[in-house]
Amino acid sequence: MKKHYVDIHCHPSLKPYSKSFKYTPAKLNSLDAGRKNSIWHYSPPNTLEKFVNRIVTLTKFTQTDMSALARAGSKVVIVSLYPFEKHFLSKRLLGFKGLTDLLVNLAASISQKRIDYVLNHKDYYEDLTDEYDFYKQIQNQVEKIDGIFYTYRLVKNFKEIEKNFESETENKKIINVVLSIEGAHAFNTGLDMSTDMADPIEVMKNVSKVKLWEHRPLFITFAHHFYNELCGHARSISIGALEENQNRGLDTGITPLGLRVLKELLDNTNNDRILIDVKHMSTASRNTYYDLLDDLYSEENIPVIASHGAVNGKRSIEEWYETDYPDYVGWFADIDINLYDDELIRIAKSNGIFGLQMDERRIGSTHAINQSKIFFPNKRKQLKRKSLLVWRQIEHVAEVLNAANLFCWGIQSIGSDFDGIVNPIKGIWTAENISDLADELIHHAEAYLQNNRERLKDYNHISSEAIIERVLHGNAMEFLKKNFI
Repeated sequence: MKKHYVDIHCHPSLKPYSKSFKYTPAKLNSLDAGRKNSIWHYSPPNTLEKFVNRIVTLTKFTQTDMSALARAGSKVVIVSLYPFEKHFLSKRLLGFKGLTDLLVNLAASISQKRIDYVLNHKDYYEDLTDEYDFYKQIQNQVEKIDGIFYTYRLVKNFKEIEKNFESETENKKIINVVLSIEGAHAFNTGLDMSTDMADPIEVMKNVSKVKLWEHRPLFITFAHHFYNELCGHARSISIGALEENQNRGLDTGITPLGLRVLKELLDNTNNDRILIDVKHMSTASRNTYYDLLDDLYSEENIPVIASHGAVNGKRSIEEWYETDYPDYVGWFADIDINLYDDELIRIAKSNGIFGLQMDERRIGSTHAINQSKIFFPNKRKQLKRKSLLVWRQIEHVAEVLNAANLFCWGIQSIGSDFDGIVNPIKGIWTAENISDLADELIHHAEAYLQNNRERLKDYNHISSEAIIERVLHGNAMEFLKKNFI
């Protein structure tokens, strides 16, 4: 596939911004790509790091630093600003401070200075704006990679993306950066693990401030790993020693303050709406949000977004125990952080978008993951097996939407979550491997169409190349053109 791939959820700044706390001054985005506090710092996985990841799932290397994105030919990314949550750290395991810090540092590849800062600060919103500033510091600065001059630019709307496309030359390229936020705790909620601490006046002021940003976020992932006093979250942490920290607010609904924040974000009086991403929301919160859309916003057709996720193969949130696809429901992780079939239909009917997360913990069942393993290194064989995990997600969405008499190739996209706290699909280590993934996905699509074309509605008869072009590029670009205005 010749077109650039679009990632609708990734974290290029998480590692370099976190590493910047080791230096003086802190929070500085270095112009020197050789330094770890530069968003251009290129650190792809070596053989040892790949081996360590296979054994203990640690991702110490960078995946979507700007240099990797440049080498991948990326032109558009939706990056996620994420104020790191205290509750990864706020309970001491077995009474030892260092044990929790070590686990988080290993999982997220941050720094002890950053950990100390997170533990002691009292303002998630300040941390949010500091990460936003981290991007602004060196945008438009030039980095030469393989003889080509690259820069990245924060963009305000789709017209700016188009303008940047037009200004490119063969040896001068631009990476367009669209902002999003992961976790509404960013408005300064959920600082205390055991008690509510949010000041509603402060929270609403912070929402208003974000809506006035020069580069307003396109959407916000409303929930995240821990209770934010706004809505309940789904179970997401697999590190056993940290699961207890996630229990408060687990599987609960949207709070009164949460409803106020949602309505303010969705208010479009001044053409400044910020869309809602349902990833990480509990099923109770998702249901309430969908009811809100059907009730208050039924005339507006607000798109439903799931920026980085997977399917679970089950019928609906209400009928979570039923499947309409018994032959292959076993391919998927049966967890409620993943999407139900009726949610896929809702996304499609709202002209929304669904980003496929490149995380083995989400994208396949334990059995499917085990089947995809190889014990002797072989890049092509590994990619064939691992890409099947991704294809099955694409296929299931298509099956569900086709059965609902909808265009079935229009919502799937890439929401890798690269450089977040992910366990990458082996062989799809970084942005540079997406082109390899594309080649294999085309083969899977061809095989599917050969066996299933007759069952597809006529309007779903497109080529394998067109399917994968949509997944890696077209669907995300269409979504941006409609909504990033």
